[in-house]
Amino acid sequence: MCTEVFTQSLEVDLDLIRKLDKSGPRYTSYPTADRFVEAFDADTYKNWVAKRGVSGVNRPLSLYVHIPFCNTLCFYCGCNKIITKDKSKAEIYLDYLKKEISLQSALFTDKPEVTQLHFGGGTPTFLSDEQIRELMGTIRQHFRLVEDGEYSIEIDPRKVNDETIKLLAEVGFNRISLGVQDFDPEVQKAVNRIQSEEETLQVMNAARRYGFKSISIDLIYGLPKQNIIGFNRTLERIIQANPDRVAIYNYAHLPTLFMPQRRINETDLPSGEAKLQIMSLAIKRMAEAGYVYIGMDHFAKPEDELAVAQRQGRLHRNFQGYSTHADCDLVALGVTAIGKVGPTYSQNYRTLEEYYDRLDQGILPIMRGLELTADDLLRRDIIQALTCHFALSKEAFEVAYLIDFDAYFAEELEEINDFVRHKMVTVEKDWIAVTPKGRLLIRNICMTFDKYLRADVERKRYSKVI
Repeated sequence: MCTEVFTQSLEVDLDLIRKLDKSGPRYTSYPTADRFVEAFDADTYKNWVAKRGVSGVNRPLSLYVHIPFCNTLCFYCGCNKIITKDKSKAEIYLDYLKKEISLQSALFTDKPEVTQLHFGGGTPTFLSDEQIRELMGTIRQHFRLVEDGEYSIEIDPRKVNDETIKLLAEVGFNRISLGVQDFDPEVQKAVNRIQSEEETLQVMNAARRYGFKSISIDLIYGLPKQNIIGFNRTLERIIQANPDRVAIYNYAHLPTLFMPQRRINETDLPSGEAKLQIMSLAIKRMAEAGYVYIGMDHFAKPEDELAVAQRQGRLHRNFQGYSTHADCDLVALGVTAIGKVGPTYSQNYRTLEEYYDRLDQGILPIMRGLELTADDLLRRDIIQALTCHFALSKEAFEVAYLIDFDAYFAEELEEINDFVRHKMVTVEKDWIAVTPKGRLLIRNICMTFDKYLRADVERKRYSKVI
């Protein structure tokens, strides 16, 4: 059968996916980062931070800290990273991070409240235990981390031990994300990431012993040498390990954009049909194991905060994926990091040299950004509603933005009719709702409301939807 219903919330129609699969953004932001402009600089950013309290309401902050260093190169990776075994580079980087933290905190009145903190990379645990303690100490000197906040860190299980996990808990981290991708030895060899199941389980067990509230596992389908039998074994082991969340990403092979991917033998990549079968299997196994489909690539246990937030209408999507905190301004720290303050986005310089040079001048290392228009904000909220809740109230948007929804989006609604015919979307007088059949293709539906993408014919910069 081409169509299988695995859960009440998700239906997989392989024929429909084959027909509609195309390249498009993942919508961790709207407009997407490729729309940022260099005319947005540090002064522009400072002006918008100063406006935070004009309304009398200062939103809490979310902090993102980028640690770019990795010991080894994973061939599939498209992240901004620096491959080195020279630990002295981390010392220099920390000195500059401290400068940036000081410059950023000085822009905010008093000691701003932080409800979310995320360390990403690269490999954040490239830092030594003492360096992590030092960095968290600096952050606490300048910002006020609330008692019940979400404080997460990405972990390479190959590079940490029990003491490191204990240290992370001591300094305040309460959520942990582990990269696994696939346990199959042949796949691991093909992508240059040799990681045993035992290493992963040891880290998970340590995280539970030291009181981490949430453990998340990242998997990737579509990697070289991957097949449905091997990935099923990985899924079985992950399900047995019982993480709180699982993200199953589609590998985007874009060697013209990401140089490490040029080391992958393209003849080893699974066919498009094989990828579909692996994806279908993964959804089926997650549902059978009791995980709730959150959206895009994410699954969570019903009692997990993401699933609860989705049921309560509080789910949000940002640069780190799905989140339970929708009302935060995001302060970006570190090379290439992206932040959000008010109706703006900003991104730091991508190279260490440029990043260090700006900080040596006492200037925030902001390379580019964007001031969102009223239309941008409207479309961003629509895409948020669709990706997080699979529905939107036209009336709510009319009241919030003083528009006639049907008139404003006449062209978009005409295109939505194609999804209606495929039974992916229902359109009523006041509601647009995504059906279980349409949820896996939510990026396609969101693209309809993307003004910038509608003007683009070139989408090679984006990954396939499935």
